[in-house]
Amino acid sequence: MNALFVIAPYKYEGLWVFDDPAVGLSREPFIAGIDTMIDKVVADISNAERGFRAVFSAAPFPGANFKLEWRREESGGNWYYSDQFETEGWLCPALLKYFPAAPREIYVKVEPKT
Repeated sequence: MNALFVIAPYKYEGLWVFDDPAVGLSREPFIAGIDTMIDKVVADISNAERGFRAVFSAAPFPGANFKLEWRREESGGNWYYSDQFETEGWLCPALLKYFPAAPREIYVKVEPKT
């Protein structure tokens, strides 16, 4: 199993979404607070709405620029808290395409696509 995963979120119909054909996802949306966190974390990335790279892991790694902490399960997904943004966001069951169970922490590095 990979320790680091990479997706390239972009805006579609006003929502942050991502595609990952390797796990059967197309235009998978980020909602319920995660979308607001994305808005904040990509504020300094030019044209982020056209796509940016997000590297994520359940373990800390060099360059990670924010962390999500697990709070609770709901509706098949999981709520995570960002201390950096002082808010919660919900990650849908697609999270389990990457992890066998919802990790206690998720570390993320966002950067421009090259």
